[in-house]
Amino acid sequence: MRPTAIALDVGGTYIKGAAVAEDGTLRHTERWFTRTEHGPEAVLETVLDCAAELAERFRPAAAGVAVPGIVDEGAGIAVLAANLGWRDVPVRHWLSEHLGIPVAFGHDVRAGGIAEARAGAGRGSRDFLFVPVGTGIAAAVMVDGRPLTGCRTRAGELGHLVVRPDGDPCACGARGCVETLASAAAVARRYATATGERDVTAQQVAERAATGDRAAGAVWQEAVDALADGLASAVTLLDPERVVIGGGLARAGEPYFAPLREALAARLTFQTMPELVPAELGHEAGCFGAGLLAQDLLAAGAAP
Repeated sequence: MRPTAIALDVGGTYIKGAAVAEDGTLRHTERWFTRTEHGPEAVLETVLDCAAELAERFRPAAAGVAVPGIVDEGAGIAVLAANLGWRDVPVRHWLSEHLGIPVAFGHDVRAGGIAEARAGAGRGSRDFLFVPVGTGIAAAVMVDGRPLTGCRTRAGELGHLVVRPDGDPCACGARGCVETLASAAAVARRYATATGERDVTAQQVAERAATGDRAAGAVWQEAVDALADGLASAVTLLDPERVVIGGGLARAGEPYFAPLREALAARLTFQTMPELVPAELGHEAGCFGAGLLAQDLLAAGAAP
């Protein structure tokens, strides 16, 4: 079955590319360096070149692109993608003009939520949260299989719920956000501060915590508690059936999920405890979701 859509997920380090077949399966994946060190125009050039390479190979009827940061999905504009150096970049217009085919445009986490809903850990769940825990933390609020965007397309900023009002400053301007304690970057940074040991990853902190390293155990528990606090607020407001945790820390498995389930359950009173499960699609979720958005565009009657 031939690919009908190509997809790009534009990250700060890599651009992930894929081809998606008519039956909604991935037929090809690859990645390229984003080249952020060369500036925002070079990033856009790289995106266009990568898309053209995929389009020449697969002759798709449509393309999808997912980007991080603040996006205006209706207008197809990357309003602010700090990691890419983009501000008010009309990504959809440029890509459609470059390729000569319809282009679907979305937020990377919400695109990942769509993919998990249709082909991953969200299957069979009417309402769930998709929460990638990586360098930062965000959430896709999935309702009937579609992401809730909010009136200004900024819904789902779980990482910026304040859980420690007197805590560390956050890049968003607040203090004590979930992200300042529970993200992979925060875990690594806080362990380095506690021990003076640099270049230890969050995954390594998890491994050290499991072997009894006291500093690692304290940092890890703080991360679990902060995420549980944020999730408890989200559960109270949204009553999701399931919480799908993605990102690098989810690969720690039960040493991460068991204490997180326990901490979340301890914070709930009248609320119903949701299922708490690992994501299934890994780093391909955003790219896969962008391809599914492109297929949706075709299904809605967009002319190739």
